[in-house]
Parts: sequence; structure tokens; C-alpha cells
Amino acid sequence: MNPSFLRSLGFAVAAFCSISAGAAPLAYVGNQQDGTISIIDTVRDEVVRTIPQHGSLGKKIQAVVTDPAGKTAFVVDADGNAVVVVDLATGEVRQRIMVGASPEGATLSPSGKTLAVCVEEDNVVALVDVASATVKKRITTQGKNPEHCVFTADERRLVTTNEDSNDIDIIDLKAGKSIARIATSGHPRGIALVGKGTAYIAQETSGGVDIVDLVRHVVTGSIATGARPADAIASSDGRRVFVANGGDGTVAAIDVATGKVTGSATVGKRAWNMALTADGSKLYTADGRSNSVSVIYTATFKTIKTIPVGGLPWGVWIHVAH
Repeated sequence: MNPSFLRSLGFAVAAFCSISAGAAPLAYVGNQQDGTISIIDTVRDEVVRTIPQHGSLGKKIQAVVTDPAGKTAFVVDADGNAVVVVDLATGEVRQRIMVGASPEGATLSPSGKTLAVCVEEDNVVALVDVASATVKKRITTQGKNPEHCVFTADERRLVTTNEDSNDIDIIDLKAGKSIARIATSGHPRGIALVGKGTAYIAQETSGGVDIVDLVRHVVTGSIATGARPADAIASSDGRRVFVANGGDGTVAAIDVATGKVTGSATVGKRAWNMALTADGSKLYTADGRSNSVSVIYTATFKTIKTIPVGGLPWGVWIHVAH
């Protein structure tokens, strides 16, 4: 056999094993238009793999979430009304979990045991057991068209943003029902939780975030950030909230203590859903209309790299080992 071929094969196998073993923290990007996942090495900030290599996982890929071990990806297929379960070692589809009509946002519980999927047209949140890959409960929202959902740190509550009714739901997970519906200023999307009871909700049509007291169930204030905000995410220390402004291709940094915007980084077109590295040093934003992911160094709040990915990236998920 050709020695050069053997060397090339060896390099390829070594690279694959390195990725599979988690040698570097990996970011997963759902490419809505292509039906693929771009996997980014967050040390080199390069795409190291695309799943599937040929074909697609669905016609309208939305959120991508990995299991605690980093061995399985749960991929929201909106047109297929399903969550696609993908083996990350082989890239093969293990199964499709039918969750309801037009799912979009999804997130993993802090314990890593439960996946929450917002099912827009059914006005429900589907709770998927990660270990068995089955829907264990469906909870109806009071609002219409839930798009994003996040767990509180103690996993007692789940917050959803409801695009069509301009409000949010607070769901009591033990009771299995929504216990509050809170009006917001317009087209709520991404959610950043800060501390034990505060949520910063991106408001697409009002150009900022609403601050919601989740204990008293009231909006306590609003902060202007830019055009058509799509997502919000909090730093791990809770001192800053980052907001992706999809209409003007920027990400704003809010100082939580003062309520002021203290920085703005330029990214690609239609800045959408974001993720932070575990150490909080880098912020990744999906730039839907630029077919790219922008990397922001949070210490200086400057964009340090633009990474080409697939068509219409919806969001970024960074695997954190449990």
C-alpha cells in the first residue's frame, strides 16, 4: 500500500480521535438552510467537521444541543416536527423523536438529564429524557408560539418566550404547569438568567431587553441595545449580559450593576443565537445572513475572528462536560 496514503489515513484517524475525545472544547452550529451541523474547535476557531458529510438532517434545522457526555447531539428539525438524535462519533442518525408541530428552541437542564424543546405551533414545551431519548412530558404554555426556553439553576422553573403573544411563561416543573404569564414590550426571543430571579429578555420589535423579576412576576425595566435583538446570554459571574442585535449586526454588552451598555462588537448580518465558552473568555454568535460565526473576545469586547459555516446558521451550542 502507498506509504503516503497510510500517513494521510493515520493523520485523519488521529484528528478524528482527538475531536471525539474532546481534546478541545467544541461548538456546534445548526445550519438552517443546509440541514447540517458545523463543529468548531474553540481553541483554533476553525470548523473541524460537518455532520452529515453528505446530505442533510432535515429541511429546517434550528437548535442543536449535546448530551452531558458529548457523544450525542439532539438536533431540532422544525419542518419534520422532530428532534433528530445523532451519534457524534459516526455522524449517523439514531432516531427521530416526534415532539410536535414546528419546534425551534431547545436547551439542556443544569443536571443534564432533561432537554426542553419549545414547540411553537402546539404552544407547548416538550420535556425529553436524555437517557432514554423519549418525551416524558408536554406542558402547555399560556402564551402563543413559544420560541426559546431556559431552566432556572435549581431546575424548579422553566421560562419560555412567546413570540406571537408578546409575553413569557413561567412554568413550575414539579407541578407540570405554567404559573405565570408576563407581558413584555414586543416579540420576545432569547433569555439570559441572572442571579436567582432575574431574566433579561431580548425584545425584537422594541430594540432592547426587558428586565423581568421572576419572583414578583413583573417587568422592572428596559434597556435599549440595538436593532431587532434576537438573543441574550449572561456571563457566568452574572455581571454582564450580552445581546445579539440581528438588525444591525452587532452584539451589545450590558453592565448589570449600572444597567448601561458598555460595549458593542461588530459581527455578521442577522446576529442570532449565541454561546459562551466555559471560562467566559469567548462569545460565539451565529450570523445567519453571512453564513458565518463571529468570535468575540469578552475581555476587550472585540470581534477576533469570523468562521465560515453552512447556510443560515441558527445558533451556537458549546459543549460543557458534566
